[in-house]
Amino acid sequence: MHGQVTGLAYAIYYPVLAAIGVPGNLVTIVILSRGRCGLSRCITRYLVGMAVTDLLVIITAVILNRISVIYFPVLFLSTTPVCSLKIALIYIARDSSVWLTVAFTVDRFVAICCQNLKIKYCTKKTAAVVIGTVCGVSCVKNFPWYFVYEPLYIINGVPWYCNIKLSFYSEILWTAFDWIDRILNPCAPFLLMVALNTLTVRNILAANKSRRRLQARNIRENQSDSEMESRRKSIILLFTISGSFILLWMTYVVNFLHVRFTNSNYSTGSTLSNPRFILQESGNMLQLLSCCTNTCIYAGTQSKFREEFKNGLKYPLNLIIKFAKL
Repeated sequence: MHGQVTGLAYAIYYPVLAAIGVPGNLVTIVILSRGRCGLSRCITRYLVGMAVTDLLVIITAVILNRISVIYFPVLFLSTTPVCSLKIALIYIARDSSVWLTVAFTVDRFVAICCQNLKIKYCTKKTAAVVIGTVCGVSCVKNFPWYFVYEPLYIINGVPWYCNIKLSFYSEILWTAFDWIDRILNPCAPFLLMVALNTLTVRNILAANKSRRRLQARNIRENQSDSEMESRRKSIILLFTISGSFILLWMTYVVNFLHVRFTNSNYSTGSTLSNPRFILQESGNMLQLLSCCTNTCIYAGTQSKFREEFKNGLKYPLNLIIKFAKL
């Protein structure tokens, strides 16, 4: 009974996630691309890049993988060549999404904490180069996943489903590839996000202390206040995005560390009521949820984003009213 409830929860969760994530990220891409949210072009490029890769994660990992397996288990998507390509695309999209979040955190860290480097680094050209590099490296790094799998069944000459080859566990090159993959995601991004946010907080506390001393002496008070207001908006956006990422990836990272340091294997899901499987799948669910939260963050922290969103909702209604009056 418990396993049936768990299976039902998964069957409901992923369609709801797709129904929220796809339109949410599409709306975010359109609104931010218009450049009317009061954000710099540098920040806008990072946020648009993050929204695009989040959308790709929803399409590949949620729709083509989770939903298709739950509702359409015997489909051409389950043939081995397509299944292998699908898995490689999931890893590419996931790594791009994660590392663009890290790149945005680095950009804001430089803008807040490294004033001398800010002018050269925090530009739309640098953002474009970083985004292109992250996506390119993710493609190269994760393409070998296509060759990790072999058919689970061969029916009438057609290979079905993906089963990890035994050589993946025995050959040293595959072992090295697996460790590099796990270090680059989730370990390195998670640790970098925590470290950068810690350093940013320390810098903010030091800056606030200096600002209070300046105000006490009545020196450049108005200028300090305007600078602090600008930094406050950047800090809120940074901490909500990176904080959401850290919280939603926490379960996934804990499960990963448990598997690695106890020399155990990932649960196959043969028993849906297995606590280890529930922990593992909960981590995956929260990790995928992180691809849907940024739209809510922008709406909650950026007044101009909310205004653009409201205008977008009013536009079709205004058209209907206009045509109705004709």
